[in-house]
Amino acid sequence: MFAPRTPPRPPVALFTAGYLAPYLLPTTVGRLDSDLPLSATQAGAVGSALLLSSAAAGFVLASRVERIGARTLARLGLALALLGYGGAALSTAVPAVIVGAVVGGFGSGTATTVAATLIAGQRDPHRASTAGLLTVSALAGAVYLTVPHLGPGHGLPLAAIALTALAVWPLTGRLPAGVPVAPARHDKARLPHARSGLVLAAAMVCWSLAQNSLWGVSGRIGLEQVHLGEATVGVVFALGLGAGLAGVLAAGALGARLGRAIPIGGGTVLIAACIVLSASATDLRSFAAGEIAWNTLYPVVLSYLIGLAASLDPRGRWAVLVGSASSLGTAAGPLTGSVLSAQAGFPVMGAVLGAGLLVIALPMTAVALHTGGRPLLPGAIRRRGGHPAALVAAATGTPTGAVPEIGAPEQPVVEISVEAAAVPAQRAYGKAGSEVF
Repeated sequence: MFAPRTPPRPPVALFTAGYLAPYLLPTTVGRLDSDLPLSATQAGAVGSALLLSSAAAGFVLASRVERIGARTLARLGLALALLGYGGAALSTAVPAVIVGAVVGGFGSGTATTVAATLIAGQRDPHRASTAGLLTVSALAGAVYLTVPHLGPGHGLPLAAIALTALAVWPLTGRLPAGVPVAPARHDKARLPHARSGLVLAAAMVCWSLAQNSLWGVSGRIGLEQVHLGEATVGVVFALGLGAGLAGVLAAGALGARLGRAIPIGGGTVLIAACIVLSASATDLRSFAAGEIAWNTLYPVVLSYLIGLAASLDPRGRWAVLVGSASSLGTAAGPLTGSVLSAQAGFPVMGAVLGAGLLVIALPMTAVALHTGGRPLLPGAIRRRGGHPAALVAAATGTPTGAVPEIGAPEQPVVEISVEAAAVPAQRAYGKAGSEVF
């Protein structure tokens, strides 16, 4: 019997509930600015506080999901998201909105933490993360298309996030009280692949910062530099979101056929080129090409990065920590883009962000190559798609002599007479053979 290829619904639903707030951040911050007595900078600070709270949840709960239980933590996160975002949506008092955003952000981070831990335990983490990105992209697209027709007000995007948490709640009954873990010898061990995980987490801060630095000022680029109308800019963003859905579908279809190094390294290089193109655009064609291409590639590379982080630890701790590091970069991105564009202009901002992405593409690709097992280690024979056979033998207690070292002299071939050994072999194993057959 073959295992189903469809990812389980509860982790994907939790992933969607946790990631929806960052996806809706532009419209959330924009409506805070227009509906409440807040400046653009203050509204951006509220959005940053939301994302920082979400990242804090990941850092705090990364190693506690198994002890507390996936079901309990998922329900706690969804409850906080419902109360926090729902309260902020219903209130017009600035302090209450800020508190609600922070509480809701912690709930989103908690839901994402549980989802990342569960996805890391799947047989194919990349497929599960791709399904989650596809779902949250589709839902965010529906919100972006619907909310403008429902009228003004800061509460509409926040209410959409709260209602999503409420809709996901019934699926938590199918979550385990605890998540599947690795064999017992790893339960108390330190984080595996510590160096690779730290490098990936540090790179993800910079990677997400660059992405959201562009995203935070893309509207201003279209309005101020390209001299487009607000409606035209909105159409470009809608097309980009649709292209992002196509990118996620392509990533799911491609799977692991190219490994992780090529999509992560090559995709990051292409994203750098898209950022430079979009930031230096002076007409509709170049602006649309840069934004749409960027929106297509961003979720593709992100899905492989999530899968890479999940592969570093079957308990999902690196997936949570790397995701939280990404949230830190996401929170700092809009401020970074605003400062760079104000000081040096949009084209220079794009060049700086593009150069930074080219630099961090190297360590991310190195981590993908190292953990993917491309290079052969001296004295080891590699299994297809797995660890070196010598290392596997050592881990399972097989005598090291069972795996020959590369370059070792060949053993002499000794001929054995089958006829001479047939009778003793039958006497020794005849009874056992009869019992088996």
